This record gives sequence, structure tokens and C-alpha cells, in this order.
Amino acid sequence: MEITVVDVPERGRFEIRDGERVVGLASYHVDQGVMTLPHTEIDPTMGGRGLGTQLVATVLTAARERGLHVLPYCSFIRKYLVDHPEQLDLVADADRPTFGLAPAHS
Repeated sequence: MEITVVDVPERGRFEIRDGERVVGLASYHVDQGVMTLPHTEIDPTMGGRGLGTQLVATVLTAARERGLHVLPYCSFIRKYLVDHPEQLDLVADADRPTFGLAPAHS
């Protein structure tokens, strides 16, 4: 299994691939410094291998490298952020209540 994550901007998504086969994706849209993340999916036959976590980690790293805030509409991404609070700063403080995420500590 050779797992890679690639950004496919012309399709508005990151893909996680096993060799050449797309086994999951995270859709996104970028506008005015914000990356909206509406949907993530992994092929059910590939579940339980941590691929969703790997995909989301790569997406959030890309958002950080590009200086973007994120809007985590996808429930899987919200759960990832709860489990990895060091990444919560990617969600603007004012947007966190919308997603049920804890505000930043002052």
C-alpha cells in the first residue's frame, strides 16, 4: 500500500490515493483567506486504517502553510480538531461557536 495525499485544485479537493487509486477525498473551497471544508469521505473498503486522519492532517497542514483559516462543516474534520486542539487556531475564534468548538483561552 503506497498512500499519498495530493491537492487537486481543479476539482476542489484533496485526494488520498493508494498507488493510482483514489480511496478518499476532502472537498474544499477557498475564498478571501478562508478554506471551507464541507465533506470528507473514505472508501468503506479502506476504513479503519487511519486514512481519514492522514487526509485531514494533510489538508489542515496545507491550510496553515497557505495562511488560511478553516470552516470545518464536515463532522469528521470537527472531530479531528477536538482530538487535536493544537490545530484549533486554524478556526477563527469568532467562528468556533458555529461549529461547537471551544473558544481560545485568553
